[in-house]
Amino acid sequence: MEKKYVYLDNSCTAFPKADGVDREIYEYIKNNVSNINRSSYSRANKVEEMVYDTRSLISNFFNGLGSKNVVFTKNITESLNIVINGLLKDSGHIITSNIEHNAIIRPLSNLKKNGATYDMAKSNEFGEINVDEIENLIKSDTKAIIITHASNVSGSINDIKRVGEIAKRNNLFFIVDTAQTAGVIDIDMKEMNISCLAFTGHKYLLGTEGIGGMIISDELSNIIPPLIYGGTGSISDSEYMPNFLPDKFEAGTQNVSGIIGLKKGIEYIKSIGIKNIKNREDELTEKFLLGLNSLGDKIKIIGHRDVKNRLGVISIVTNNMDLSEVAYKLDSEYNIMVRVGLHCAPFAHKFYGTFPTGTIRFSLGHKTTDLEIEYTLDSLKRILK
Repeated sequence: MEKKYVYLDNSCTAFPKADGVDREIYEYIKNNVSNINRSSYSRANKVEEMVYDTRSLISNFFNGLGSKNVVFTKNITESLNIVINGLLKDSGHIITSNIEHNAIIRPLSNLKKNGATYDMAKSNEFGEINVDEIENLIKSDTKAIIITHASNVSGSINDIKRVGEIAKRNNLFFIVDTAQTAGVIDIDMKEMNISCLAFTGHKYLLGTEGIGGMIISDELSNIIPPLIYGGTGSISDSEYMPNFLPDKFEAGTQNVSGIIGLKKGIEYIKSIGIKNIKNREDELTEKFLLGLNSLGDKIKIIGHRDVKNRLGVISIVTNNMDLSEVAYKLDSEYNIMVRVGLHCAPFAHKFYGTFPTGTIRFSLGHKTTDLEIEYTLDSLKRILK
């Protein structure tokens, strides 16, 4: 069989990036490098305008709360840490779920020493949060609901609109981890009553690593202190951090090249249409799942066995071979790149019954081809034989 190179680790970081991201970053580095909010010469002003345009684009993309409410960080983990640590600085209670990534679980667990507590809403057999259970978990000191939009293990999608309605009805902040869905599923911050939408640029928004951020409401921002203190270029005569957005959470030099690349990634997504991207991924996912189902008892699919309410994030366990060996053979013999292990989500694996070994995860992108799906399925069959 002719060898091909197949990248199926998009859930970890997307490849290839959006068309034009590399050229945009190269042009900036070669001809336009400047810091923002510091200098007043024309090139610096041009770069500041590009960054502002990116904030505006991001806010509009998620029907957010305005460009000033878009805060850039180095990744979604930093965004979630800013909010979680700030919200629970004086203790309090949070509702989350049993399928969360460590970006949520670890900061919550660390804050137990401050007296903070959290409860996990349970999921159904596919890994979708039981929304009806959330309201029963609300306590007198509950401050927020913090959940992922979709599992990075099973690809199952949560009904965040219904969760947002519960949060609004009970006067709670609603914080959403969109690591797996931003760029694939249309997210409306206002319609879904989201107080903070945390995003990362290097996955399905098709930008580069090292850039992420959040869109945060004024109400939530007002009660959260900065995680990092330092220069912002604004009110530099004061020894204290500005209390206005986005400067409050953007101390130090920002990843300007990453911001510019992210702008190009989102423009690319808009040019194709997010619904078209999801439809294409559904086609590929359905084809891949059909092939996996034909393997019978050699494997087990985690989550939905069809495209209903799921992403192209597909985890399996094998019944007759070690997972690491299968992943190694996929790479070394067939040049197929996947991820094996716990995917930084141990509670999810405990729920799915795949702890501590984890799963082999195939994560598709809209640029994955039908031939790559066929080649991967054929390779997997050969290995499992």
